[in-house]
Amino acid sequence: MKGSSKGTALITGASSGIGYEIAKCFAEEGHNLILVARSQSELRAIADDFEARYGVQAMPIAKDLFARGAAEELYQEIKEAGITVNFLVNDAGQGVYGKFAETDLTQELDIIQLNVVSLVVLTKLFLRDMLKRNEGRILQLASIVSREPAPYAAVYSGTKAFIYNFSHSISEEIANTNVTMTALRPGATDTDFFRKAKMEDATIVQEGKLGPADKVARDGYEALMRGDREVVSGIPNKIQDLIGNVLPEKTVAKRSKKMHQPKHEEEEAE
Repeated sequence: MKGSSKGTALITGASSGIGYEIAKCFAEEGHNLILVARSQSELRAIADDFEARYGVQAMPIAKDLFARGAAEELYQEIKEAGITVNFLVNDAGQGVYGKFAETDLTQELDIIQLNVVSLVVLTKLFLRDMLKRNEGRILQLASIVSREPAPYAAVYSGTKAFIYNFSHSISEEIANTNVTMTALRPGATDTDFFRKAKMEDATIVQEGKLGPADKVARDGYEALMRGDREVVSGIPNKIQDLIGNVLPEKTVAKRSKKMHQPKHEEEEAE
């Protein structure tokens, strides 16, 4: 991949949802792209589209970041190709829906591998390179539930809490460098996430309270370019976050439970 005056962005989870929209933001602004997800055919189609529309270079790399060692393989492939990654976007992530005592443990461990382990590996390896150059930016996909409980999505919210604290901790460690890290904290967003998590019956989905993925992506992109340590996307989510800061933890958990529980359970409780 030839160099770009605006640098190259690597985006995981780039085939759909927020990841796709963030990749589109980079393409619109003239950045070259490395697009990562599990489907090579989907990535190839997106790469061809971006190259045709925006005149950038886009490299699709199919990689299953649920698998142990996949993140290390991805890094090595990029290093061997001689590509400098100026922007890393760790978007890939999934959730499991249901009461923790009843959900599948193997699936949850896979999600921890994807949401946390692969993210940590990619962050460490690319951050080291960025610090050597004293240049680079990293965007971590956290969530509005990074700072509040999410009943029926306990493992997912736990991984997002990890990402939030992980990101802020490193931001302080690298404060005196030209490398930055930004935690993007969207609320429920209109993507394929809820279908993959089998979460379509959740009250927040049934009531249609989902934000637009392109707006979330643009908020994240602009915050990344400013070097902000975090950004909460959307005014309702900003209000929710502020309320969560002042209410007792138990009250926040009950409020969150009403949003995440199956719609029929909410109706039965009324």
